[in-house]
This record gives sequence, structure tokens and C-alpha cells, in this order.
Amino acid sequence: MSEQKKDTEKNWENEREEAELSAEIAQKNARAGEGRATRLGTESIGKLLFRLSVPTIAAQIVNALYNIVDRMYIGHMRDIGNDALTAMGVCLSIIMIISAFAALTAMGGAARASIMLGRGQKEEAERILGNCTIVTCAVAIVLTLIFTIFAEKFLWWFGATEESIGYAVDYMRIYALGTIFVELALGLNAFITAQGFSLIGMLSVVIGAVINIALDPILIYACSFGVKGAAIATVVSQAASAVWVVSFLLGKKTVLKIRLKYFKVSLASYLPCVALGLSPFIMQFTESVISVCFNVSLRSYGGTPAVGAMTILYSVMQFAMLPLQGLTQGAQPIVSYNYGAGEKERVKRTFFILLRVCLIYSTALWALCMAFPQLFVKMFTSDAMQVPYTLTPLRVYMAMSLIFGAQIACQQTFIALGNARTSFFLAVLRKVILLIPLIFILPHIFTADKVMAVFIAEPIADTLAVATTATMFGISFSKYLKRPKEGRPLEKEA
Repeated sequence: MSEQKKDTEKNWENEREEAELSAEIAQKNARAGEGRATRLGTESIGKLLFRLSVPTIAAQIVNALYNIVDRMYIGHMRDIGNDALTAMGVCLSIIMIISAFAALTAMGGAARASIMLGRGQKEEAERILGNCTIVTCAVAIVLTLIFTIFAEKFLWWFGATEESIGYAVDYMRIYALGTIFVELALGLNAFITAQGFSLIGMLSVVIGAVINIALDPILIYACSFGVKGAAIATVVSQAASAVWVVSFLLGKKTVLKIRLKYFKVSLASYLPCVALGLSPFIMQFTESVISVCFNVSLRSYGGTPAVGAMTILYSVMQFAMLPLQGLTQGAQPIVSYNYGAGEKERVKRTFFILLRVCLIYSTALWALCMAFPQLFVKMFTSDAMQVPYTLTPLRVYMAMSLIFGAQIACQQTFIALGNARTSFFLAVLRKVILLIPLIFILPHIFTADKVMAVFIAEPIADTLAVATTATMFGISFSKYLKRPKEGRPLEKEA
């Protein structure tokens, strides 16, 4: 019995030592993670911005490949390629809406969590993460039901034709089943980037894109699934990204962990996140609405060539803006963390470096579009009639893109500083208040060339929006640099 007792005590001792060792390792990892976050407040801003922005820019570009690759493969399908490609274009508007809800439920939360980390309120930051996670899942379930049951109705509203509706429904109903993966992958990945793990955030996107690119030809051609194969490939790839993101946020390297105890929604924690998420939500949601408005107006005045030109212009603008979005996302954790920590000078330096880089890029892009428009047009079409038709509209459409760097730098900094009302107003101003009415009003003013009048709406809206944004930012920037008081809502302080 004594020997058994000795063995039992020895086992207990071994278990205790193992537990202590595990705890020590966990603490070490936590300190390492927290040290990584703390570097947001100590490292050179220029180096930080470069290190955080390059992966986010790459992630933006890679993420855009999802639908591009699908369209490339589907467009080359024998006999049905054109109709199937048209169907993909209609589905894209709905996909943009689904993605927008990820911004509403989680991206504002990521900015606020960064601020809390800067204040040293890690528990509150994790509560925000937990709240955003459970709400994201709930929203995904609702969206899945809506777009599965009413897919055909929505597709007709967004411009499907008799020839394309069947393919569009096939794609959309499968894609809708993977909504939960889209919401988790896009929404929660923002919390990874917000902690300074930009490389991990980039890998979240790259993993999905690589799987999608690999599965598309297999499922579309080899398995003869056609459009359904493209949808399945997209769902599988988004699922892989979601698993990667959630696994990281449950692992040892992350500063902020998903914890079940925070799955009970606290309105005090969550509502400010929604307020911050409204701006990127509106920006993404209205992209779909604006695309429909442009197409309807141009179809009335210029027919198919005008609509084709708009498709190219929108594609050029979308991809050209990806580096700007990556830059601002890379700057967000730096601004938010230092704002929360009360480091006013670092916030100032970060913004002015961001503004300078964004303006240099947008000016260079503008110069290229003005001097060599054919380079951009030929990226999307080789049609002998469409190319010359699109050159002048491209120059007009991108006429004020040189100042757009200021718009996105200021607007995203508002979000990083926790000012929900202003960022929401600016998002609504440019697209809803200015651009959509101008699309329909200007053709009645410039009657000599109604098609060109529609294209002019973009630079006019950009000019007015940038002027308003820069003025508001210049007047109120100093107010946002006041360190928030403990427990006080950010919105009130701004």
C-alpha cells in the first residue's frame, strides 16, 4: 500500500509540474502577444505602416481574385460562357451586400478593440470580440435563409435576364449556404489585423484564394459541374479561410481570444461597434446600388457599349483603390492603439504619413490613367469597338482620382479614432447624397452628350466629397486627439 501511495503522490507531483509548465508557457505566449501589440506604441511609425500595410494590400488584391477567377473560368465555358458570365455579374451585386454585413458586425468592433488594447483594457477588447462573433453568426444565419429562399426574386431585381437567371440561381443558392464562412472569414479577420498580425491576416485570404483557384477548373470542367462547381469551390475556400481565422483567435499566439463567456451580447459593448461599422457597411452596400444606377442610366442613353464601358471603368476603379484600402487598414491599428494610449504625437505622425503616401499613390494612378488609358482598358477587353469607345470615359471618370487619397485617408482615420457619426455621414455623402442623384440629374443638364454626362457624375461627386471631408477633418482633428476618459463612450468624446 505504501508503494502505491508513493506512486500516486509521484503522479500527482508530475501532473502538478506539467500544469505549472503549461501555465508558464501560456503566460509567456500571452506576454509575447501583448508585447507584439505594445510595439504599435513604440516602433517607428514608417516601418510599422510598411510592415502592416504590405500584407493588407496583398490580402486586398488576393481577395479580389475570388470572383475574378470564377468569372475567367466561367466566361470560357463552351456554348454557355456569355450567359453564365452575365449571371455571375448579377450575383456579384448580392455578394457585395453579404460582404458588407461583415463590415457592419465586426470591422467597427476591430477598431474599437484596438482602442481598448491601447487603454490597457484587454478584457473589454475580448468582450467586444465575443459579442461581434456571436452577432456575426446570427446575421449569417438570417442572410442564408433570405438569399436561399428569395434568391430568384433578388436576382431578377438586380438585372438577371431570361438567358442568365437559371445559372444565377444555381450559383447563388450554393453560395448562400456558405454565408457563415464569408462572414466569419471577412469579419473576424479584421480582429487579427487590428492586433498587428497583418501577415496572419494576409494568410487568411491567401489560403482561401489558392484553394479557390485550384478547385475551379476541377469542379467546373473535370467534374462538369459548371456554374455550380464555381460556387462550390468558393464555399469550400471561404470555409478554409474561416477555419484558419477562428483557429488563430482560439490559439495561443493571439492577444485577443474568442471566449464563450462573452457570447452574451452586451449592448454597451456592441452598439458602439455597430456605429463604427456603419461607414464601411454603407460604402460596400451602396457599391451594389450605384452599379445598378449607372447601368440603368447608361442603358437608356448609350445601350450596350455604354454599359460595357461602365463595367470596365468600375473594374479599373475597384482594383486601383485596393492599395489605398490596404494602406488605411494597415494604419488603423497604429492610430487606434495610440489613440487609446493617449499618444497624440504618434497619432498625428501616423495620419500625416498615411495622407502623404495615399496622395502620392492616387496622383500617380491619375497620371497613368490620363496618359495611358488604353493600358487599363485592354486589361479587361480586347474588343476592337469597345476599346476606343472606353478611352475618353475612363479619363473623365478618373479625372479627380488624384485627390481621392485624401478622402480615404481622412475617412478611415475617423473610423480608427472611433468617430462613428462623422465616418457614417461622409460615406453617405459621397455615394447616396451626391453620386446617385448626379447620375440621373446630369444627363438632363448636359443634353448634348448624355452618356458622358453620366460619367461626369463620378468626378463631381469625388470633388465635393473630398472638399467636405478635408474641411471637417482639418477643423476637428485636434478634438479627436483628446484621450478618452475611462469608461466614457468614444462617440461622445469625439
